[in-house]
Amino acid sequence: MNETMNGEMPEQQLAAGTIVQEDCAEKYRPSRQDCLREYEVRLRFLTLGCIIEVGCKSIPFTTIKEGMEALNAYVKDPIGLRKIWEERFAKEE
Repeated sequence: MNETMNGEMPEQQLAAGTIVQEDCAEKYRPSRQDCLREYEVRLRFLTLGCIIEVGCKSIPFTTIKEGMEALNAYVKDPIGLRKIWEERFAKEE
């Protein structure tokens, strides 16, 4: 088995980003602020609409109102919206 010389079980190897609480492992989830700091957000206003850049991705919006609603939603829930946008970008590739 996996016992050490003194008969004890070795410490469990943990992947980076996990938090252990007694006998269960809980996956690390960054805070909302950590997620917002991870990527630079830039806005470019155009004659019609705007372009919002998050990290290396540029997302065009046909109206400024639509862009601001999307930006506010991102600030409110960056983790959830990243998943949605990543799925959309994956479909386009």
